[in-house]
Amino acid sequence: MAKFKLDEVDHQILDMLIDNTRVPFTDVAKKLLVSAGTVHVRVKKMEEAGIIQGSSLTLDYQKLGYSFIAYVGIYLQNTSQTKFVLERINEIPYVTVAHITTGKFNVFCKIRAKSTTHAKDIIFMLDDIEGVYRTETMISLEESINDKKRLMHTIFNEL
Repeated sequence: MAKFKLDEVDHQILDMLIDNTRVPFTDVAKKLLVSAGTVHVRVKKMEEAGIIQGSSLTLDYQKLGYSFIAYVGIYLQNTSQTKFVLERINEIPYVTVAHITTGKFNVFCKIRAKSTTHAKDIIFMLDDIEGVYRTETMISLEESINDKKRLMHTIFNEL
């Protein structure tokens, strides 16, 4: 597949969609002084090129009662157990992110919980998975930076 070349209009479309994936194409078009059809065609091309992959909804977990965030590093008895362990982790809905990593941990997870007691229960669930040797937990005191746009703008400037 040929490399898809983004221009300034594509950058501006992505910039608006990253803020709100539900913004109507007509609103994007008005702001960018192009037709809604142009926005639709460009978004479709970016989807087909794999640049845009679906859309997401951002939840305020604090308002839903899940304000406790912890990161759990998981040590495995054997790296050959990685796939099995990840399948078990995937069954725990409070684990929102999991990465296979190099370095200190084999797997690194982000969990969301209602409280420290709830977090302890989740960590024990992780620890009880067959193949997990031990875990190490770090509690997040505050999410200080969560900015999708900075990297996107840097990538655009490099193109």
